[in-house]
Amino acid sequence: MFETSLVSRYRWPLLLALLVAVAAGWLMLRWWLGPEVAVETAKRRDFVQSVVASGHVEAPNRVDLGSQITGTVARIPVAEGQAVKAGELLVELESAELRAATRQAEVAVTQAQARLRQLREVQTPVAEQTLRQAQTNLDNARSQQRRNEDLFQKGFVGEAALDEARRAVELADAQMRTAQKQLETLRSGGSDYALAEAAVAQALANTEVARARARYATIAAPAGGTLIARKVEVGDVVQPGKVLMTLSPAGRTQLVVDIDEKNLRLLALGQKAVASADAYPKQFFAAEVVYINPGVNVQTGAVEVKLDVPSPPPILKQDMTVSVDIEVARRAQALLVPSGSVRDADGPAPWVLKVQAGRTVRTGLRLGLRSGGFAEVLDGLHAGDQIIAAGSAVTDGARVRVAAAATAR
Repeated sequence: MFETSLVSRYRWPLLLALLVAVAAGWLMLRWWLGPEVAVETAKRRDFVQSVVASGHVEAPNRVDLGSQITGTVARIPVAEGQAVKAGELLVELESAELRAATRQAEVAVTQAQARLRQLREVQTPVAEQTLRQAQTNLDNARSQQRRNEDLFQKGFVGEAALDEARRAVELADAQMRTAQKQLETLRSGGSDYALAEAAVAQALANTEVARARARYATIAAPAGGTLIARKVEVGDVVQPGKVLMTLSPAGRTQLVVDIDEKNLRLLALGQKAVASADAYPKQFFAAEVVYINPGVNVQTGAVEVKLDVPSPPPILKQDMTVSVDIEVARRAQALLVPSGSVRDADGPAPWVLKVQAGRTVRTGLRLGLRSGGFAEVLDGLHAGDQIIAAGSAVTDGARVRVAAAATAR
């Protein structure tokens, strides 16, 4: 009975001591085994390295439209954002004065042509008749001179009559030569004829100038496309050099993105890409690299890259913001680890802490492709190796226990 009461008296202290001993042993075991850590497992899978960038939609060329003359806007039959066809009227200026100038120039052409016709049909025949009359007068004067010379030899007329006959011949000869010169100037190749033709040509040229200025009163689309900007209203007085509208021609669509210069070595013409507009992030479309700027922007350290969109979706609008994934390399069944688990990844000797037999082992790596938060391991690890996840404070050679959740992955 004494023993029973003794056991009853010390039962609880003994039980408590036992529990303390068990807890101490469990804590000592945990201390000896090391802290529990999260790990990542090296795995093999197909891997694509891509360069991600953002930019905007842009037509390869934009057309700024303006007026070539000063005028007042009378009509604008189109609106900003509207699709237009080649030759479609965009802006019309008041043109009454221009039409009047054109009509005046056309009348001047008619007058110049009438003067040339008058020269051909009236002045030239009159000059020909005058020449014939002068030739006749000269012939008569010469005949009279010969008769007077005969009469003078026979003594029937005096020397005064002979002198008068000679003067008559000289006058008739001078009149004939004048008539000849007059006719030569009126015929084709002559000075008067050339002046008349030049007057017609000048009048025609003035008419073309007037018609051209009249055509400037209407501004039409040089090509089909979309009006992406309009800076004019009815009643505005416009002047040459002022941009009134901006047209984005239909046809090729390009994406213009800025890529960090550190990725320049990865880029090449012809690389394929997948893009999406930020306004429609789930609608993807294909693109291809067609231009890499040879220079680097000093302020931003970025390189301008342009991509063609072979089949642009209807959602794409001028200057839309887009995100682009450019595929720069592809590897089948690459050995991958999370990039965050690699120490000194950008240095000459990247490494990881690998879990081996309950301890951490610093392991050097040779890396390949890197993209999307993963790095390809070319040498240093095998599939299934466990490495310490990013953010862990354990060091090389430390005892560790792999977390149960990590083991199950």
